[in-house]
Amino acid sequence: QVHLVESGGGLVQPGGSLRLSCAASGSIASIGTMGWYRQAPGKQRDLVARITTGGTTNYADAVKGRFTISRDDAKNTVYLQMNSLKPEDTADYYCNARIRRPLANWNDYWGRGTQVTVSS
Repeated sequence: QVHLVESGGGLVQPGGSLRLSCAASGSIASIGTMGWYRQAPGKQRDLVARITTGGTTNYADAVKGRFTISRDDAKNTVYLQMNSLKPEDTADYYCNARIRRPLANWNDYWGRGTQVTVSS
């Protein structure tokens, strides 16, 4: 079994900051690209940011310059630092990771999500 557990969501005022964390645990041989997605009510789930094993990052246009993704491979953890938050950033944020279990193929895994609400 592999588990991804997000933390760090909550309520923040516009212009504020939050830092999301996602830790992978379980039977893991290797972790590839890790990323964050978000889904607002009534909308589809969209990519926010992702980071490769080599540290290459890419971001959705809506968050460029405000959000920063990073990873700590020693802790099997990916982070999302969110600054200058806007009401339109309000959504459920989901962690995703490409993981290979021992003696198995690569598969995508998802966390259960953490809610971020930006409101005054």
